[in-house]
Amino acid sequence: MPNTRLVLAALATALCFSGSAYAATTDSNVQAQVSAKLSSALLSPLAAFAPAPSLAQSVVPTQLPIAALAPAKSASTDASDNADAAPDAAQFSDAKTSQDLRDMLIGLAMQLRHVRYVRGGRDPSTGFDCSGFVRYVFERALGLQLPNNSASQYLIGHIVRRDDMQPGDLVFFRTAGRHGQGRISHVGIYLNDGRFIHSPRRGESVRVDNLSDSYWSKHFAGARRPDAMAQIDSTTHNG
Repeated sequence: MPNTRLVLAALATALCFSGSAYAATTDSNVQAQVSAKLSSALLSPLAAFAPAPSLAQSVVPTQLPIAALAPAKSASTDASDNADAAPDAAQFSDAKTSQDLRDMLIGLAMQLRHVRYVRGGRDPSTGFDCSGFVRYVFERALGLQLPNNSASQYLIGHIVRRDDMQPGDLVFFRTAGRHGQGRISHVGIYLNDGRFIHSPRRGESVRVDNLSDSYWSKHFAGARRPDAMAQIDSTTHNG
């Protein structure tokens, strides 16, 4: 009996310890499950803020923001504007060049007023005839060499209508025959408003006259624009 009591006591003790251990294990499992459920319930609303997808979207965006496109558009527009402005800038430069050349030409011609007429004269130190005066001005102002006489100068360049004449155009006259029907025998340089500068005749000097004057109007043969000036004007108008 004593042995039996000892065995029973040992069995009871073992059962108590195993029950406590089982209870502890069971409580631990239940706690783990509950914790897992709570974690899942709490974190499920935050799934959209998962770091991996957010990082992927920030590194490889599917579409650039409008703010990022604006500078590019602005730069593109500026480049386009500059490209469009280039022809306009070039055209302005050509127009300025044409005007500058005409200004230089007229400026030199006006400085030679009062140089006396000399038949065959080609230099201000000795005097000018009409073609010598024109030839000297074009050569010194533009580096352009014209023929030696008015008839030959009439054959070069482009015909210019009277309404289209510009400073620097050549104006020609038929002074050798009667009633303006003879050959080309006189030339001058057009200024503006119907005025022209020339070396008229023996006993006189370089001066400014008007095409509306009866004598010059009666003998006027037309106007020509030397090739060099015509090319500059063509570049200006055509861009």
